[in-house]
Amino acid sequence: MPRKQMTRNTKWTLFILTCLLLVQKSPIQSAEPQPRPHTKVRGIYGGAPTQLLEQNKTLPELGVNAIFMGSGSLTDKRIAQLKQQGAKVFAEFNTMHVANYLKEHPDAAPIGVDGKVCPAPQGWQGICPTHPDYRKFRMDEFRRVLKKYEIDGIWLDYHHSHASWERAVPDMPDTCFCDRCLKQFQRDTKVSLPDAPTSKLSQQLLEKQKAAWVQWRCDVFTDWVREFRSIIKETRPKALLGTFHCPWSSTDFNGALKNKLAIDLKAQAKYVDVFSIMPYHARFNHPDDPAWISRQTAWLGKHLGIKGEPGERLKIWPIVQLSDWGEPVSVAQVKPVLDHGTRLPATGVMVFRWGSLHPQTDKVNAMIEYYRAIKP
Repeated sequence: MPRKQMTRNTKWTLFILTCLLLVQKSPIQSAEPQPRPHTKVRGIYGGAPTQLLEQNKTLPELGVNAIFMGSGSLTDKRIAQLKQQGAKVFAEFNTMHVANYLKEHPDAAPIGVDGKVCPAPQGWQGICPTHPDYRKFRMDEFRRVLKKYEIDGIWLDYHHSHASWERAVPDMPDTCFCDRCLKQFQRDTKVSLPDAPTSKLSQQLLEKQKAAWVQWRCDVFTDWVREFRSIIKETRPKALLGTFHCPWSSTDFNGALKNKLAIDLKAQAKYVDVFSIMPYHARFNHPDDPAWISRQTAWLGKHLGIKGEPGERLKIWPIVQLSDWGEPVSVAQVKPVLDHGTRLPATGVMVFRWGSLHPQTDKVNAMIEYYRAIKP
């Protein structure tokens, strides 16, 4: 064998042996979960686990200390029962997805690039974010919920543009190009648009004026968040403001987080307390990769400067998928999913979603086992 070839083979062999030695010396992760004192919230999304409570089980026995439920399902009695067991109660609030509003207010429908009403992508109906009456309608309801119920926080949901992104292949049309939006854009940005058909104006906004258009749309949605925060300050100042939001990074899908969905996380961080990223691994085409959850959470922490350290104002509490939606989630994945969902910078976690999860008792038991194990 030529000397050069022998040298190359020797180096390759030494490299392999070194790698094997490092693997042998590296600590092997325990198959059993250990207490995670940094995980302050161990939650269930989608309502109270009444099926278990009716069996005389308590939330502390289940390792659960937080319940997230829709604002429309809140009752004083249910909140009191949950708080008696030491749980925090958080409400989910629909901001931009009250589709029934369009029945009596068709002018609130988002307008597409052709100047016509944009069809609901994959059946997901959004609302024009500059429609003043719709905004007042949501703000009034937000205020009512906070005044009426002794909740510990309220989470914004569906706070993004007219788009169906909760799927492996998102459907995200460009909107809204109604006269109201075009006039407000010009007024806010000092950019003058020519007297031309909507099809021509939308083309200009998505090309020559794209940077200004994208930022303006983000600012509109952020201003909603500012007003939500002001209402909390007036009505229930100790309540947390959270947001359920798209789990993509700033570069995924060609920057769709801002370019398409109008979500500016850094701008919203001025008003939001808790970011509940939604890394539904099975739904979003990562069915065999639960580690995608912690990768996205890590990106979010870096993006917003959140480390999960005590005393930080901003927090990350992911909502992770255990119920079947899209690809099924096996019972064997429950622990890996919760493991990656509770890694720093996350300091809380909740499981999606109780309504379809509770009949799958094997997964429920695995969730309980994990929650109890990581409880300090």
